Amino acid sequence: MDGKLEETIENLKKDNVEFVRFVFPDVNGANCGFTVPLDEFEDSVENGKGFDGSSIHGMARIDESDLLAKPDLDTLRVFPWEYQTRTIDQTWKEAVVFADIINPDGSPYEGDSRYILKRSLQNMNGREIADQFYIGPEPEFFLFQAKKNGEPKLKKRKPLLTDSGGYFRGGRYGEIRKEVQLILKKMGVQSEYDHHEVAPSQHEVDLKYQGALEMADTLMLWKYITKRVARKGFGLFASFMPKPLDGENGNGMHVHQSLFKEEGNVFFDGNSENRLSQSGLHYLGGLMSHIPEMSLVLNPSVNSYKRLQPGYEAPCYVTWAWKNRSDLVRVPGYNNSEMATRFELRNPDPGCNPYLAFALMLEAGLEGIENGIEPPEPVEMNVYDLGREGMEKRKIKQLPGDLGEAILRAQDNGFVRGVLGDHLFRKVVENAEKHLADYEWNTAPKNREGITKYELKKLLPEL
Repeated sequence: MDGKLEETIENLKKDNVEFVRFVFPDVNGANCGFTVPLDEFEDSVENGKGFDGSSIHGMARIDESDLLAKPDLDTLRVFPWEYQTRTIDQTWKEAVVFADIINPDGSPYEGDSRYILKRSLQNMNGREIADQFYIGPEPEFFLFQAKKNGEPKLKKRKPLLTDSGGYFRGGRYGEIRKEVQLILKKMGVQSEYDHHEVAPSQHEVDLKYQGALEMADTLMLWKYITKRVARKGFGLFASFMPKPLDGENGNGMHVHQSLFKEEGNVFFDGNSENRLSQSGLHYLGGLMSHIPEMSLVLNPSVNSYKRLQPGYEAPCYVTWAWKNRSDLVRVPGYNNSEMATRFELRNPDPGCNPYLAFALMLEAGLEGIENGIEPPEPVEMNVYDLGREGMEKRKIKQLPGDLGEAILRAQDNGFVRGVLGDHLFRKVVENAEKHLADYEWNTAPKNREGITKYELKKLLPEL
């Protein structure tokens, strides 16, 4: 046993940790994993822990199902609560660690979302464009009333609200946001601020920017803890469904992103009029050129596209602006400092797989820098006021209008396949096609306006 691992295990024993939970994402970005006793952890770190990959959505076929989960020791954290046994007098704690999925021969498994993001980060370093890809997400969620079994309550095919607050005002259960942040802080994760969102019962906790891989792990952890605090502490259901309520804003996950190299922010140029460098503009050009086909990953459900409609502060068109919040991409104008220079991509939702989403954003931006892709002119007015003629005059493109169109966009362009690889691309498409077919089979065309019974039955409990 090496010194670091030995010290880690000793510290876990001192902290009363008896079990370690291995966590990794499926193709949808859902938390998957299993737990090992602490006595088995050393061998698992050194050799990996075998499991049946065919049981995980989007991983291996049954004839190639033997896979290994190898923990990334740098991600190990201890949950800051104790469990009490019911049959013997003992308390214990559990640690959590993110795992990389590998083949029996030790090579990276091509269906591992975490590996895809790692590969893109290696590509970034190999191109010598940047050393760090920083991400600062703004995930939103609803708090709904719940049944005794923890599932959301419905009345007249609507989730039951918990408050009638609005943006930055009123509302209830702000203490849930605080408790989530306190737990994350104990686990070494920083947040920036929290507030009530636009819709009733809607909330937001903004996480302090981190490297892309660390942030993808953090989002997985944040979602688990948010649901746990809501359920166990308050008897409520936390939902990350993109659009659970008709007539109200949906849940977005705006993604702030920047590239840094040793000498500073790649996007910043103190001598330019708007402090944005040519590399920054080209990154933006690459990002915008590939957004339509990336939508399949950034907005992966039929419900995602019911959020991306005019009138609900969600983008529908491929536009950008320096400050305008109706655009797809915004350059925040809080200040002009080098550290604060970044892009905010506004169409992703919290139902996406963050590992794949961040990999696609990065690769699109790097392609833009390498190929000198110029972005379109910024749109500094409310995009929805332009009308059809104004949009045609400016050659403004639309995001996919539904999941079916998003599938076709991704299949017609090789970019997403190139980033994800054949295996994961095929799984993402297969998953989307099956989801769309289930939706259409269970929902008559005349009933597809608004939030359908299928979405509330299938997506609300899962997301």
